[in-house]
Amino acid sequence: MKQYIFIIIAFFGLLFSCKSNKVIAENERPKLKSDTVRIANDEIEYEVTIIDPGFTSWFNSNARPRSFYSQSYLEARNRVWVTEWNRRVLLPQQYNPNWYEMQINYNLGTNYGFEVNYMIYNYLVYFQLTNNQRLGGFTPRR
Repeated sequence: MKQYIFIIIAFFGLLFSCKSNKVIAENERPKLKSDTVRIANDEIEYEVTIIDPGFTSWFNSNARPRSFYSQSYLEARNRVWVTEWNRRVLLPQQYNPNWYEMQINYNLGTNYGFEVNYMIYNYLVYFQLTNNQRLGGFTPRR
């Protein structure tokens, strides 16, 4: 049975154009083409869907190449940030419920593979930087 991980956030008017200090060759830079990002792998049966109008643009201009990270690095950050994200979803009176609409179904004991972790990591970096939020543990880097 296919499992889904959804990150659905709609921010209107919060589009920022940011430049990275690190210069990456154009052929090394990952590219996305739409505001809805879907990463699916039938082999591992997990899917990530990100719907956010500013994420694609941010990703194309700021995301570091996949070769920059190891899977263990991405998993370590995702564990901390997703746990805090889910905690904030449960506290709508304390945190903006428009930002933390739904939980991220990320099981800490599951190997989601590199690509799923890479996209979740980049979305959470984007979210923290564009909304001046800190999900704890690690400061997001561009």
